[in-house]
Amino acid sequence: MTDGRLLRGQRTRDAILDTAVALASVDGLDGLSLGRLAGELGVSKSGLFAHWRDKEQLQLDAVERAVRMWTDLIVRPGLQAPRGVRRVFALHEQRLKFYADGVLPGGCFFVAAQTEFDDRPGPVRDAVKEAKRGWSELIESVVSDAIACGELVPETSPPQLAFEIGAIGEAVVIESRLVGGRDAVFGYARRAVLDRLRSLCPDPSLLPEA
Repeated sequence: MTDGRLLRGQRTRDAILDTAVALASVDGLDGLSLGRLAGELGVSKSGLFAHWRDKEQLQLDAVERAVRMWTDLIVRPGLQAPRGVRRVFALHEQRLKFYADGVLPGGCFFVAAQTEFDDRPGPVRDAVKEAKRGWSELIESVVSDAIACGELVPETSPPQLAFEIGAIGEAVVIESRLVGGRDAVFGYARRAVLDRLRSLCPDPSLLPEA
């Protein structure tokens, strides 16, 4: 019975944090407060104090929840692709799918958060920085693996390629939502990485042509 209550409590907390992540993707982490969250959920603010003592802890837990969401919907599916260059491309495609599916109303939690906290020291900035670093290191790792198995040329720089893939992923959020031409932007982002990988791959037939 105790385990059942704990499980229900965790599910409730996760559902609240899902709402927090969605709100922060639009309004930013600064716009996230217990009062704002309570209003969105239709519950009393006092009821949320059982889960979070202050706004900063809520922000930190929202970052953690966003990382788990990213892992479940982007990283795990992407890593199902065969080892090598196809896995590199699959991770990029899963990221584009996450955005195209409209999982979050603001497009990307991390694009919103990093523009807020890049110049603001503190625990929240550290958490956002660590999440961003984790994604970059993952891409570097799968690129290195693709080099090791002969599917990318030895001259490939993992940090350089990870930077390019990450920058294109971030750009698609802003371009598709602010500038317009959503379908074209997603096509450009997919093609840019695909062409880059094909140019570095000794056997381009491993990758789609378009």
